[in-house]
Amino acid sequence: MNPLRAVVAAALLLAVAGCSVAGAAGGDGGAGKTRVVIGYQSKTINTVTAGTLLRSLGYLEKRLGDEYTVEWQDHDTGAPITAKMVAGKVDIGSMGDYPLLINASRTQGAEEARTELVSVTGYNLRGALNMVVVAKDSEARTLADLKGKKISASVGSAGHGTLVQALEKAGIDPVNGVETVNQQPPVGASALEAGTVQGYAQFVAWPGLLVFQDKARLLYDGASLDVPTFHGTVVRAAYAAEHPEVVDAFLKAQIDATRYLHEHPLEAAESVAKETGLPAEVVYLYNGPGGISTFDVTLKPQLRAAHEHDVPYLKRIGDGFSGVDLSRFVNDSYLRKAYGPAYDADTASTVNPAAITGDDPVCGIPVRDPATASELWLAGEETTRPAATPTCLLRGIAKAEADGAADVRAAYVPDAATGTRWFADRAFWVEDPDAEENARLLPFTTEDGAEAYLDAHRGARIVSYDDALKAAAKDGAEKDGAEKDGA
Repeated sequence: MNPLRAVVAAALLLAVAGCSVAGAAGGDGGAGKTRVVIGYQSKTINTVTAGTLLRSLGYLEKRLGDEYTVEWQDHDTGAPITAKMVAGKVDIGSMGDYPLLINASRTQGAEEARTELVSVTGYNLRGALNMVVVAKDSEARTLADLKGKKISASVGSAGHGTLVQALEKAGIDPVNGVETVNQQPPVGASALEAGTVQGYAQFVAWPGLLVFQDKARLLYDGASLDVPTFHGTVVRAAYAAEHPEVVDAFLKAQIDATRYLHEHPLEAAESVAKETGLPAEVVYLYNGPGGISTFDVTLKPQLRAAHEHDVPYLKRIGDGFSGVDLSRFVNDSYLRKAYGPAYDADTASTVNPAAITGDDPVCGIPVRDPATASELWLAGEETTRPAATPTCLLRGIAKAEADGAADVRAAYVPDAATGTRWFADRAFWVEDPDAEENARLLPFTTEDGAEAYLDAHRGARIVSYDDALKAAAKDGAEKDGAEKDGA
């Protein structure tokens, strides 16, 4: 059976085995209370403002009050949430862009089951929320090297959608050029470690987790596609019509959770880590200031256009996908009301509301450019240290080590070409002696990206993280010596 058709069939079986739409999820919550059932993915941390973080903060329950009962249901992917929405067992759900399209396709045929996309949780305009990793000792250096190999992916997921587009861009047939093994994220991670698959294509936060754990190496950064990817909140239209006050409360609570995430990034990361078992350092990679994900609830035109762009890929993957009428699926009327008069202006903006700011304590310059802003998180410190550039960050690490400071919990740098935030000690570093003083050491998420820079800069060379750190320490010491002599 075609992979996507199998996913759709499984969703139908769940729906049939469940119950009818009418009165299933949004009925009596007991003692005369109205019940709302929310499907979320705790480990898909691009949805935390509509799931894990929102639940832990209790903002929705506070807004609804005692007349309502909120039931939270956790899942690994969006497929089971869609199946339960078809069956009327989930009222509000959050999932990635491709699962949202499948959700719309599966429900649009029956008015009582139809769903609507009402908000976004987080996005990345270049597509970096989805990535492909390989085992650390893999000989693969580019995506083309996986031709004919087995790649684990959750079929129909956002990560799978990126894989299909990336393979086509690399000249590989996504159906016949590789063997896509349909697995849930944790199963696929084990398969990669065991060597039964040679690649692993997944969504936030699985690639970052495996690389942080030193179990994998990043092979393909989704940002190379330069196609926006996002996660969003979907609601059963019939439930929304019957209980608009619940949808309003949910969206206002999501806005509150987004604001909390921006204002308390470290606390939010620690909270999500506690709830999910993910390392806080991995959560912060995606959800912190300047993170891979930009958290913004508004339904931006770039994201709507990305959905239009993605529809043909789902049709190509499986003949069980009937397409979707996005004009009936996307509905920002509830969000407009909940958001207030700033909605249009904020929808038009793509500036990350959570930027790395401050003064670089080592290079002695302000941190202003989000394309180079970096961040150092030392153990035992309640705040992070900003760095103006990756070179300045390396100097900061070297200085902290020389001063006998606590261990580095994590150091974050943006890819010099795509801007994707990554772990400094897992990046591929390039030393360019012709670059400006504070930009001579440049990080890239993939070896392929670093090689592309070398092709355009003949004097540059790839160096290890340790050698980059030593070069930064030497430059810093020479700079300090020159300043003392000048004084």
